[in-house]
Amino acid sequence: MSVAGRLSVIVPTLNERGTLPDLLDDLRAQQDLDLECIVADASSDDGTAELARARGATVIDCGRGRGWQMNAGARTASGEWLLFLHADSRLDDPHLLRDALTALQSEPGGEAIVAGHFRLRFARSGPGHERFFRFLEAKSASNRRHTINGDQGLLIARRHFERLGGYDESLPIFEDQRIAARIFACGRWVLLPGTLTTSARRFEAEGHAARYALMAIMMGAHAAGLDEFLRAAPRLYVPQGEARALQLAVFRRALRELLAQRSLRETLDAVWQCGRLARDNAWQLALLLDLRHGARGCDGPALHLFDRRIAPLLDNPLADGLAAVLAAFWFFAWLPLQRGL
Repeated sequence: MSVAGRLSVIVPTLNERGTLPDLLDDLRAQQDLDLECIVADASSDDGTAELARARGATVIDCGRGRGWQMNAGARTASGEWLLFLHADSRLDDPHLLRDALTALQSEPGGEAIVAGHFRLRFARSGPGHERFFRFLEAKSASNRRHTINGDQGLLIARRHFERLGGYDESLPIFEDQRIAARIFACGRWVLLPGTLTTSARRFEAEGHAARYALMAIMMGAHAAGLDEFLRAAPRLYVPQGEARALQLAVFRRALRELLAQRSLRETLDAVWQCGRLARDNAWQLALLLDLRHGARGCDGPALHLFDRRIAPLLDNPLADGLAAVLAAFWFFAWLPLQRGL
């Protein structure tokens, strides 16, 4: 049975000829819903746009930057419902989008903003790093702040997307983090049924530990309001086809130089904000403990204990200060000693 309303799937692309066909095939295989596919291409030079048109997608040529591309795609879309996906996503179930849209449409809330995202499964080229990917996959299903990103998709009613003002275009990256924060602030997120498969290619090309550490640095810079650092996006997030082993020393040096240009008070405030971010994410240590002892997701005893007993005790300036000291030690003292990073 079909769901009510048209679903417009919007995919931003930049030289994704190697991955986009699989997603377009998956979209074409989806059943029991009215679906259109819009590819917002940033002037790819590998034939991405031509391939997408040949497979029936509507293609628009727009400026580079995911926020800009996805907003342009939303303006072109005709559906009452919008789904934003990355080009390396895979839909393994032909009823995935029907079930997701049914679940979101059945959510109560009236005019309150409600948005949905999927849990992730990482498609890898080979075995290894099992605990690392189990951790990432469990985080993607936690429905907590700072854990929802573009890889997980964004399913939302057009009217809600427009009320949010669309994606933030002021930075070349983190448009997903910024819209996720706005949804948390004025609405709520729903974990959709089913699983979205995404490629592990960036972790494999850049190094698992290095990419995750750089993500932590970027999140800290974002929390501290250091937008100048984030505007170095061509280096922070190169196109997938250009991804190579990361050397964190380059990024650490750039951030240190930026902090050196600030007053002591501004630097201490930036470190404090990083500490608050670290304290807000301390629950991940409990999740790691649960996964280490066989838990399958975010329902283990350590995380329940953390939420009930420990988190309330950490909600104070003293804990923020301690976390700030630990974050500064990690960045200035621990990271430089790690070989290969």
